[in-house]
Amino acid sequence: MRAGARLAAVLTAVVMLTAGCSAEVQRGWLPGGPGVTNMTDRITSLWTGSWIAALSVGVITWGLILWCVVVYRRRAGDETLPVQLRYHVPLEVMYVILPLIMVGVLYYYTQRDMAAIQSTSQTPDLKVQVIGKQWSWDFNYLDDGVWESGNQTPLSGKPGVEATAPTLYLPVGERVEFVLDSRDVIHSFWVPAFLYKKDIIPGRTNYFQIVPEKVGSYAGKCAELCGEFHSEMRFTVKVVPRAEYDAHIAALRAAGQTGALGVDYNRQQVVTGGAG
Repeated sequence: MRAGARLAAVLTAVVMLTAGCSAEVQRGWLPGGPGVTNMTDRITSLWTGSWIAALSVGVITWGLILWCVVVYRRRAGDETLPVQLRYHVPLEVMYVILPLIMVGVLYYYTQRDMAAIQSTSQTPDLKVQVIGKQWSWDFNYLDDGVWESGNQTPLSGKPGVEATAPTLYLPVGERVEFVLDSRDVIHSFWVPAFLYKKDIIPGRTNYFQIVPEKVGSYAGKCAELCGEFHSEMRFTVKVVPRAEYDAHIAALRAAGQTGALGVDYNRQQVVTGGAG
């Protein structure tokens, strides 16, 4: 019975730990690697610092609890009650001041980094409009006047949908501004290796900028439950040299995919500003 209970506890712990894992995890508890974008190292530093602060508080708290348990335990034959205190001014002042300092420090670093991560004040090298739809993605390369569309055919729910997922090309080392729009419901544009995601909300346009700094292919997905085939709403980001990016744009233009796909409430693509 005890062996079975231990095994059940271990299996439960394993399931809970792996339930939140993603296939994209490549670096400890964080996906991606150092320097994937110009912001991943900043995000990693903020995440690590927050954990160090939380664990420090936890270790001190656990240590004080264990110390009290050991030092103030009832001894054999001791029938007296411990000294009762109504208040302890120095201790209560510490309980107020220390949390205020901790929250203030965490707020400062969080606000500093979030302001940098979400800033769109710099002039981008190119703009890409990302349109979320049930259950795929459209990409408008706004500066180049071409578009790419995800699969519109009804999804089956069977494995292998990744093979038909659209691919977004980005030139390495160039600042990209993402323009995020939805054609139907709320979605969320998430590339785990970039350590950042942003919601796509109907009737509202969101923006963010990054500089992809490492050539490679990165999996992307929708991070907001958006309907029956939410789990199949995937895409791939390819960070490539400028020459390969230009070749891909030329191929889209040669295929007649010029102009831009509209964002009106419609699951079918509507091309504006050119022939599609």
